[in-house]
This record gives sequence, structure tokens and C-alpha cells, in this order.
Amino acid sequence: MKPLNYHHLYYFYRVATEGHLGRMAEMLNLSQSALSIQIRNLEERLGQPLFDHAGRKLTLTEAGRIALDHATRIFGAGDELLATLRHTGAGPQPLRVGGLSTLSRNFQLQFLRPALALGTYPVVLKSGTMPGLLADLKALALDVVLTTELPPGGTDSPFAAQRIDDQTIGLHGRPTLLAHDTLQDLLANAPLILPTDNVIQTGFENLIQKLDVQPNIVAHVDDMAMVRLLARDGAGVAVSPSVVLANAIGAGLLTTAPYDLGLKEPFYAVTLPRRFPHPGLAALLS
Repeated sequence: MKPLNYHHLYYFYRVATEGHLGRMAEMLNLSQSALSIQIRNLEERLGQPLFDHAGRKLTLTEAGRIALDHATRIFGAGDELLATLRHTGAGPQPLRVGGLSTLSRNFQLQFLRPALALGTYPVVLKSGTMPGLLADLKALALDVVLTTELPPGGTDSPFAAQRIDDQTIGLHGRPTLLAHDTLQDLLANAPLILPTDNVIQTGFENLIQKLDVQPNIVAHVDDMAMVRLLARDGAGVAVSPSVVLANAIGAGLLTTAPYDLGLKEPFYAVTLPRRFPHPGLAALLS
């Protein structure tokens, strides 16, 4: 049997992904007619039309969708091979870790401590937004993403999310700010620092609605490092996991209110299933 021409398949893959023959021809520095011939040769080899032509718009046929699914996996495996082996002979491959920009730095250190202590692989850290980090993960520029959010897509998501920890959310601040007789009194009168983290914010809103309290929020903060700085400075009481303020609590600068909010924040390690995952990743996820 005549083997498949992967050169033709690659051109089809790029056009199907872009959705426009002319634009892809310019990007590949080819004429439209030359690119059309390559795709037509593939259609002849497969014995199936891959596109329905409606004016200038290209729509995949059923055979085209099947071919695109296979091509995506084929060329994705090629990208993964390059990402895995490009550091061969140049020392240990770095373990590339992404962290949500709002994520506690203390938690990230807690997660990475075994790898840092072992010292087998250099660690590269990158912070960013969830869409940006997942895009880097999909492009094999990251090995794992640490986050408090599940990746979008549900069962259709290409990512795997492993729940690696749950942190209890409490009220942390200087003792003078926590001197209230009841939880309701504390929430209504103490200045509060509320992270804009989705899990914490949603849980806190449900709590104050349940307790019928109008909270005194003095700061909404999208960075856990700033939450820690504000709490240490006495600007307010932080609504957060204790890991965010672990150093200040351990030093006696801050204390934790003796109230159970009934709230927990989950932490996830998100990966892209790969044939050749980073060899140092399994120990961190175990």
C-alpha cells in the first residue's frame, strides 16, 4: 500500500486549523493554487473530499473532521517530541511550572519544595492568567499549572486536573482587629481584606448572606502577596487560607480568629496528558 504523504497532510492540517486557504497560503509562502493541489492530492489518496467549498468559506466534511482529528494528534506528538528532546545533551531538562498570578506564593513554594530540595532538575516558574497559562501548557511550554480553578471545558477539556490540596479559609489579622465577641460582630465591624479569587469570593458572599451581615470590606485584592502585606501592615483582617500568611502567623505578627467559616479553597495541578511527561513531575503529583 502506498504510504500517506505527511507533507500533504501537514498542509491540510494548517488550512483546516486556519479555516482560510488564502491566509494560510501567504503564511506558508505558497500560491493558493499550489496549496490547493497539495490538498487535492491528499483527498485523492484518501478517496474522500475533505472540504465543502461554499464561496470562499471552507467547511470540513465528515471525512475532513476525522482527518483533522488524526492530524492534530500526529503533529501534536511531533511537537511533544521536540519539546521533550530539545534539551538532550544540554543538561537536565527544566521543570516548567505555571502558577495563577493570584495564587499564594507560600503554597507554590510548598508544592515545589521536594523538587527544589532534590535539585535534580532546574525549576522555571511563570505566573499569569488562566487562559495564558493553559495556552502555554497546550503548546508544551509548561509541564504543569498550579491553580485554584478547574480548567474550562468539563469532560471535553484536553487537560487533566488533579486536586492536590484543600486549604481552610479563615480570618487572619492583628489581635486588636480580631477582638470581637462573635463572628457576626467581627464580619460587620472589622475592616476586611477580601481576595478576588473566585472560590474565596463566592464562598464569602454565600457566608455573609447566610449570616445576614453587611461586611466592612476595605480592600478587594487580586494578588495574595498584597493580601499578606496589607494584613501585616494592620490595614485589615484577611479572608484567606492560613498558608498565605504562614510566616507572619508563625512570627506572632498575626493571629487567626477562632471561628470556622466552613469554607475551603481547593488547589489543582493541571497537566496535559503526554506520552513523555517530565520525569520530575510524577514525584510532585504523588
